[in-house]
Amino acid sequence: MRVLAIGGSGGMGRHAVSLTQSFDSVLEMIVADLNESSANSFAAEMNSKVSAIGLDVNDTEAMRRAMQNVDIVINTSGPFYRFGVPILQAAINEGCNYLDICDDWEPTIKMLELDQLAKTAGVTAIVGLGASPGISNILALIAMQELDKVSSVFTGWDLGGAKPEEESSQEGLNAAMVHGIEQMTGKVQIYRDGASELVRPLAPVPVHYPGISTFKGYIFGHPEAVTFPHNYPTLTKSINLAHGGDIDSILLKAILALVDWGLVGKERAAAFLTWFAGQRKEEITKKDSKAPPVMYGLAMGTKGSSDAAVGVSWVGEATEPESRYEVGMGAATGVPLACGVKFLSEGRINESGVFSPEAGLIDPKEFLEEVFEQLENLGKVPSAKLRDNIEISYS
Repeated sequence: MRVLAIGGSGGMGRHAVSLTQSFDSVLEMIVADLNESSANSFAAEMNSKVSAIGLDVNDTEAMRRAMQNVDIVINTSGPFYRFGVPILQAAINEGCNYLDICDDWEPTIKMLELDQLAKTAGVTAIVGLGASPGISNILALIAMQELDKVSSVFTGWDLGGAKPEEESSQEGLNAAMVHGIEQMTGKVQIYRDGASELVRPLAPVPVHYPGISTFKGYIFGHPEAVTFPHNYPTLTKSINLAHGGDIDSILLKAILALVDWGLVGKERAAAFLTWFAGQRKEEITKKDSKAPPVMYGLAMGTKGSSDAAVGVSWVGEATEPESRYEVGMGAATGVPLACGVKFLSEGRINESGVFSPEAGLIDPKEFLEEVFEQLENLGKVPSAKLRDNIEISYS
């Protein structure tokens, strides 16, 4: 297989590329980045399969040429509300299978609408195969499979763990911070009472997670909220939530209010918050066994004749604040994406269309086993065993 990695020397992309190059099923990788110098420098650190090109994704003809004779395109070039749809459209036009880490809900809806076009072209596209979305979807799918009937799905993650990567080809604004501003201002889509609804982000929602005290999650604009009802139309509720970090801080609320009032631009706000985050010293606190999970999927419905809830969370030593193991946002996002390439290139995914991770194309436990095996190989977790990395809680 020949793989084109758009944004491949960025903070997320380099983790996906460095792992994907090791797969026997991948014969060649091309790192494509707007910053050609960074792409070349990064490719030089990889094995002989990896080369580099400069690529401006705003140049349609250049994208078309880059995708010629390519089997799989992986896209880590954010923000996805700008680049997600046109890159997927180009991949479908060129007959390339496609994977990305799209974490914006608006383009996710538009990309799922390209399903029939992808089917006609014989293209498999999986959008949002990172951490959240990605691992969070898989955790929620496992939770759903534990119930007989599911009415509500919540996906959630700890904002405090979402720190920008230090190594990246990016110059200037951090795409992850720009994305965050985009999904914490204006309105975002959730699914409630059996219908899509636009709401203000960061509204508090009580989370009744099995085995721990009720905690507050805050509505965030990640696409899990729109993809679950797309795949499971009998659901009555689907919401993505964030907790932890500075999500409830007065400073963040003030900055976001200024953006909503049109007094500060989104890029300026992102630049300030990136600077501010760099000035702060990280506070290490011992994790409470009853604290909210760092990442989880929560399904509510019935088991037999009784109401039930099932939570599936990412646990283990690597999620502890003072652990010698650290996954980091780059690996948590890039490794699942690379595993998606592995599954595609080995023929373990072969249905055409545009899908999100929970659509049923991927066996959830088999996929997580692959992810944790790769994280163990990278020294990011102490064990690859599923029972050491996920916990299923019932109520």
